[in-house]
Amino acid sequence: MTASSSPSLVQIRGLGKTYKRADGTPVKAVKNIDLDILTGEIFSLLGPNGAGKSTTISMISGLIPPTQGEAHIGGYSIVKQPMQAKRLMGVVPQEIALYPTLSARQNLEFFGRMYDMQGAALRQRVDEVLEVIDLKDRQHDRVETFSGGMKRRVNIGVGLLNKPQLIYMDEPTVGIDPQNRRRILDTVLLLREQYKMTVLYTTHLMEEAQELSDRVGIIDHGEIIACGTQTELMHRVGEEDRLILSIDQPNVSDTVLTRFQTEIDGVQRAVCEINPDDHSVKLIIFAQRGRKALPDAIRLANDAGVKVTSVEVREPDLESLFLKLTGRALRD
Repeated sequence: MTASSSPSLVQIRGLGKTYKRADGTPVKAVKNIDLDILTGEIFSLLGPNGAGKSTTISMISGLIPPTQGEAHIGGYSIVKQPMQAKRLMGVVPQEIALYPTLSARQNLEFFGRMYDMQGAALRQRVDEVLEVIDLKDRQHDRVETFSGGMKRRVNIGVGLLNKPQLIYMDEPTVGIDPQNRRRILDTVLLLREQYKMTVLYTTHLMEEAQELSDRVGIIDHGEIIACGTQTELMHRVGEEDRLILSIDQPNVSDTVLTRFQTEIDGVQRAVCEINPDDHSVKLIIFAQRGRKALPDAIRLANDAGVKVTSVEVREPDLESLFLKLTGRALRD
């Protein structure tokens, strides 16, 4: 198969990966995934830790072979034509992959040579990339003098050098200040709007996915459990609000969680979420009319000996869909 004019730049059919434990027991990390990523869109792939997201992307990137199925980038098979497929793709890893004692320009020139660029063509492309990542004024400074956010912008620049049709960005805003985070998000939007690139994006920040994504895929237990535009996905949530009760205990029993559903009109489900960063605990209640259900929810919590320290009512959004489908927060 040769390069295709299909509206789907990435076509995945029946993709799967099975590993074997030390005792020989097979473990299916990814199960029979069918997925299309459209030309010129920002597609966010979301999943809790261990859901199969990294394995799926590693197969798409040609880093590991699939056990079953196939994926094509621009019509090229990642199995049969891996080099042609990889030439259409740029990768921005979560880890900073730069030489700290070299300047931003020297880093870009070094990696550009790995793409067989040289001479005037290389210099011109580095100039273009520096413009995109907004670091032309700091191009001759050593990377080791940069902030974390500036290093991440150079990291993105490396992924852009070969003018990829598809660029994969793995949590590019992790651990950076708000100003650089905003610049990176604006750069992602620019890649789609001005340069017509297709972006495959992963993040643990749901607000980023909501702002950037044309479509979202949610993966859990090795399977794509939802995929579509945010409007399409919100229809799956229905009209449910979320009552978010901050509580001062490490967990809530399944019996108490069930009581919220059975004893309060309009409550569909209740889950307990623990923030891994600060270990704060939230009781999340999905209700048809959240404000109406709130007094009964607080009363029931008090009756069960659960002390509520704060209350928030949220309308349906991407995070509520994720919680409903996986039972976990995206950071879990």
